[in-house]
Amino acid sequence: MVCWPFFAEQQTNCRYKRTEWGIGMEIGDNVRRAEVEALIREAMEGEKAGRCVATRRSSGRAPWQRQKPGGRSMRNVERLIHEVLLA
Repeated sequence: MVCWPFFAEQQTNCRYKRTEWGIGMEIGDNVRRAEVEALIREAMEGEKAGRCVATRRSSGRAPWQRQKPGGRSMRNVERLIHEVLLA
């Protein structure tokens, strides 16, 4: 994932994608077409691409299971709706 953090929590999200999860790269403040192209090529074909694929594969199916009906993520969304929006 190519990140260009600009506002609010985007810096935190970008940092986690880059350093904690190893699945992202950050675009600097001075964005130019050539820089974006280079980052996308690196993400798709370069050394970083191999590490990102390995990281995604090692995470297994767990993230997808949490998003299915009855999964942890869906239960949290339902709880939010009931406790905040329907209260």
